[in-house]
Amino acid sequence: MIIMKTSIRFYNDREVRAVWDEEHNKWWFSAIDIVRAINNEEDYVKAGNYWRWLKKKFSIDGIQLVSVTHEFKFEAPDGKKRAADALDNDCVQIVAKHYPNNRANAFLDWFTYSDNTIDGQSRKKAYELWESHLVEDKNIGTTKGLQQIHAYLFGGLYDFAGQIRTKTISKGGFTFCVAQYLHQALQTINKMPENTFDEIVDKYVEMNVAHPFMEGNGRSTRIWLDMIFKKRLKKSIDWSKINKNDYLRAMELSATDSTLIRQLLAGALTNKIDDRELFMKGIDYSYYYEEN
Repeated sequence: MIIMKTSIRFYNDREVRAVWDEEHNKWWFSAIDIVRAINNEEDYVKAGNYWRWLKKKFSIDGIQLVSVTHEFKFEAPDGKKRAADALDNDCVQIVAKHYPNNRANAFLDWFTYSDNTIDGQSRKKAYELWESHLVEDKNIGTTKGLQQIHAYLFGGLYDFAGQIRTKTISKGGFTFCVAQYLHQALQTINKMPENTFDEIVDKYVEMNVAHPFMEGNGRSTRIWLDMIFKKRLKKSIDWSKINKNDYLRAMELSATDSTLIRQLLAGALTNKIDDRELFMKGIDYSYYYEEN
């Protein structure tokens, strides 16, 4: 049996599936997934209908989609694998550049890693963390390790990348640790145990309350949390299993009641700690949580 290498990334909570073509050394992307992502369309049938209409429109307009294949199968919502139109990298870009509306512009930036916003540039750096050995084992779960993550993600984007804030900040009516007490709070967090699931979540919640940076706390701290789980429990978080609104609500409550965030994290634990696809998907979800 031939095992196909597959990949899934997420754009605005819509999966973009791909299959690796060993013969031609390239990825093929599900055409329907591209449409669902750009149109933010939940319904696969509607996305399929739109794709068929789009192909006809391109043909009439003289836009050639030379790299469309029906050779690969993608897993459908019912769990069965079915052959579907697939596009290579160049063809995806042609589709996006000639899309009937401007909704494809942001998708194209995401797809080509050319989003020049702070979030876009930072996300590219976050993807690269898989290949890096950024944080030494001894620094995992410490403020120093978190600073290294933050500096890596936001270096060259924020002049305070990796630096502990010196100003008091608040969000949504909640004031994070007052700046003059922040270093003391971080020293206390460093000493917190992290041998069990509950201890790790306690440490994560306290670090969120501390909020040591002016910006970029959530994105950095979620990676920090995953590193602790991987080191201590040989587990990781499948962030795609945690709804954005549920997560944000849970974190709002966590300062006084961490029950909900514990439930969400426990339900998303996985032993796939060496799964690159899971890591990449987690980065996409982490940045999605921060979108307004």
